[in-house]
Amino acid sequence: MRFGILGPLDLRTDDGTPLDPGGPRPRALLTLLLLDAGRAVSTDRLTDGLYGAEPPAGAANALQSQISRLRRRLAPHTEIEAGAHGYRITAPPDTVDAHRFERLAAAGRTALAAGDHAGAAALLRDALALWRGTPLPDLPDAHAERARLEELRLAAVQDRIEADLALGGGAELVPEVRALLAERPLSERLYGQLMRALQAAGRPAEALAVYGQARRVLADELGADPSPELAALHLELLNGRDGTPRRPRLPAQLTRFVGREAELGLIERALAASRMVTLTGPGGVGKTRLAVEAARAAGEVCFVELAPLTDPDRIPAAVLAALGVREGFRTPAGDAVDRLLAALEGRTLLLVLDNCEHVVDEAARLSARLLAACPGVRVLATSRESLGITGEVLVAVPPLEPEPSLALFLDRARAVRPGFDGHARVPDICRALDGLPLAIELAAARLRTLTPDELADRLDDRFRLLSRGDRSKAPRHRTLRAVVEWSWELLDPEERELAARLTVFPGGATLDAVEAVCGVPYPEDVLASLVEKSFVEVSEGRYRMLETIRAYAAGQLTGGEALRDAHAAYFLRLAERAEPYLRGAEQLPWLDRLGAEQDNLDAALHHLTRTAPPGALRLTAALTWFRRLRGLHGGRLPQARALLAATGEEPPEGLAEEYALCLMNAVSGTGDDPADEDRVAHVAALMKSFDGPLRYPFTVVLWSLTGGPLLTAVDGQVRVQLGHAPWGLALLDLGVAYQALFAGRARDSEEAFTRALNGFRTTGDRWGMANCLDPLGGFALWRGDHDRALRLLDEGLEYVRELDAPEETADLLRTRAIVLLSRGAADEAAAHFTRSARLARDAGASDKVASARRGLGDIARLAGDTARARGHYESALEVCAANWFSVGESTRILLGLARTAAAEGDPDAALDWCAQARAQALESPDTLLLADVADALAGLAERPERAAELLGAAAGLRGAEPAADPDLVRTRERVRAALSPEAYGEAFERGRALRSAAVSDR
Repeated sequence: MRFGILGPLDLRTDDGTPLDPGGPRPRALLTLLLLDAGRAVSTDRLTDGLYGAEPPAGAANALQSQISRLRRRLAPHTEIEAGAHGYRITAPPDTVDAHRFERLAAAGRTALAAGDHAGAAALLRDALALWRGTPLPDLPDAHAERARLEELRLAAVQDRIEADLALGGGAELVPEVRALLAERPLSERLYGQLMRALQAAGRPAEALAVYGQARRVLADELGADPSPELAALHLELLNGRDGTPRRPRLPAQLTRFVGREAELGLIERALAASRMVTLTGPGGVGKTRLAVEAARAAGEVCFVELAPLTDPDRIPAAVLAALGVREGFRTPAGDAVDRLLAALEGRTLLLVLDNCEHVVDEAARLSARLLAACPGVRVLATSRESLGITGEVLVAVPPLEPEPSLALFLDRARAVRPGFDGHARVPDICRALDGLPLAIELAAARLRTLTPDELADRLDDRFRLLSRGDRSKAPRHRTLRAVVEWSWELLDPEERELAARLTVFPGGATLDAVEAVCGVPYPEDVLASLVEKSFVEVSEGRYRMLETIRAYAAGQLTGGEALRDAHAAYFLRLAERAEPYLRGAEQLPWLDRLGAEQDNLDAALHHLTRTAPPGALRLTAALTWFRRLRGLHGGRLPQARALLAATGEEPPEGLAEEYALCLMNAVSGTGDDPADEDRVAHVAALMKSFDGPLRYPFTVVLWSLTGGPLLTAVDGQVRVQLGHAPWGLALLDLGVAYQALFAGRARDSEEAFTRALNGFRTTGDRWGMANCLDPLGGFALWRGDHDRALRLLDEGLEYVRELDAPEETADLLRTRAIVLLSRGAADEAAAHFTRSARLARDAGASDKVASARRGLGDIARLAGDTARARGHYESALEVCAANWFSVGESTRILLGLARTAAAEGDPDAALDWCAQARAQALESPDTLLLADVADALAGLAERPERAAELLGAAAGLRGAEPAADPDLVRTRERVRAALSPEAYGEAFERGRALRSAAVSDR
């Protein structure tokens, strides 16, 4: 239905059929309900509306009776519901003309403010067309509501006239505005509209006469002069202008606006929801430019630059000047704020207050007063801290993300070096400059005389380098130092002191760390102030500075050495506290905590290496397992070698274990460093000297990776070193399992891996569980149980993903790829091998890269693409490191080349590759390698009896016969087809008995 109350009550169904609600009482009752359509109206209000202040006896029953009669008349089109809070008509508000009018009038006002004059005029005409006479005629006592609606109608009429004037209206508007003025002779807005309409109609003398009329009426009735806005319009007409309102100009920009689409959207939404929006952020982040761009779509705008002001009391005058309002000779002296309020009365305008931070208190007071007195005014401020006004919406302006940073650099660089198309170091330059637009623009300008490499190499001295800015800018915006210095000067002494001390944290800091290191008790309030002033950022409990701000503040620091001592001591305590948790159920949060502190831990290690090598040894030891889990190999070698140089050739008293771990961290594992042999020998001697439980049981793991299985076989001393703690016992079973596996005792190995898995489950260590699930998945594959193998491997992958351990993830993906390949899913296996190689490469684990590439070679070879297979195998050989565990990988790669040669019809080359593989295998205690050689030779053997012997030898060496390996399946099928079951069995058992001896004879 449709309901009309802006005139005589009018009810119509959807097809236009009128309805009669009844006599005066039902009509009044329906009008009351429609004023709050969709909401409950209390019985008291309905009773007052129907009967006045003195309702008759039984008014409640009478009201209920009236409701019942009205329901019957409206049914079935509309319902009236009874509830605990009164009665509600279910009609949507937009079906009532009064509500629809208010919505359209508000939308028209918004469109007018946005500069959409045509849209505003259309909306406002639609709104005004809903009026059919005096509103609410059936409610004679509704004086206040009727007056409110009439005021809204008059405002809508004036807004529509404003839109028509902007669209070129003139003469046709004059009679209408004169009639309105006759009803409202004190409305300055109507006087202004009449003056502009007359001017547009070509009647400038009459327009000037209207101003005289306004001045006389205002003086006689109010004893006041015309407002500054009306006076300014009069001055424009005297100067021959057309009187059309002109938007105060926004600052013209000489460069292209780059990026910030997301921030522009945030500002647009904020300005739609709030009348006070403040852009906050550090100096140089681009708040002013962003405010200018956001204001371009905001309709009438007044831009006020506050940076030059030194006296906060001059802000109102600065706004008046920006509005173009000037004092005349006969303008009496008065309060600038009152003049400003008069100038903005009735106007719809966005006031941009730029750079408020140094006059923030006065800017806040003025903004609050303007917003309270001028409902058409919105304020967009830029400041390094909020204005602190109720209703203020803050939009933080962050540094640019990498992609827009690069785009900005390239755009500005091409202005000084036409044709510049980028450079490999440009992303590093942008990152080093924190994505600060000002710094990026200053850096790009230096390409006039510097190369990108020269620019990047000089950024350590960024303030000297970026000291030539735009001469047209204010001094505080001209150089990077000036921008940061301006922010620094706005801090109070306590804030400066803490800001300088915070620079000791290269990776940011938690509140606990700040309190412990900076020597400031209860620093929360000062930190909050630094955050509010955009000098410090906070996210998830961590406080950090942009590197540019940190570089400046570090130059103001005194007593830095003592602070660095305290910093190193704090992070040493943290690392030692964390270390035991890295081997248990709580390892994930502690890994994350250490990961968040990586930069601080590196800085602490560097400082301790220089000042207190024993402390550095303790820190290195405490971090070794964390770095092993997270694949952080990048700085391990230089840090460990620098620490050894600082410590000397022998461990300090009581730190032999820590010294051994440092030695192991210093071994490259590539075979390229001749000193590695001496380091390994030194570790071997130290490990033999440890005759009790180790403080760091993972030392045994690191030693097995460094020294190899011959030096680290599980023996009585290792059992003592691992002690009786659950994690050490589980690790012991893991070592026993691998020892049995290498010895060809498959059943014993699987049982030991199962015991180790259960032990690690008890501790909750995901690393241990994953390292057991990987070989157990391999045993399931040997039995041809692909589903169980994948289940075990997927469980292990879940653990290493939680750990974010790249090497272990690469291992499990490689094993899963082998299972998939044996199952015939070659494409999925290739994807796994590729991802495994990428993870291993990023972690610096070259042997795992080689293993993944070998897997890709196997896929290509089994598919018949021998050329591609050879490429993968040769690439795998190139990346194999020269260490003990590369022997196994090299052996298997050589066997892949052998099978490739055989597939190409070159048996001699194939046998030669097998000979090289056998020679490698004999250097390793891992009998599985000889088993792999035997399998390959079986595939090459011309006599089926010899092939069966070699297959038996391989099974004997492994302690099991893999059921699903694609190469073995092919070989077994070929050999079994050539021999009787009895002959095959006899030859197979003969080979099993001979084992390694069978492999030595081709």
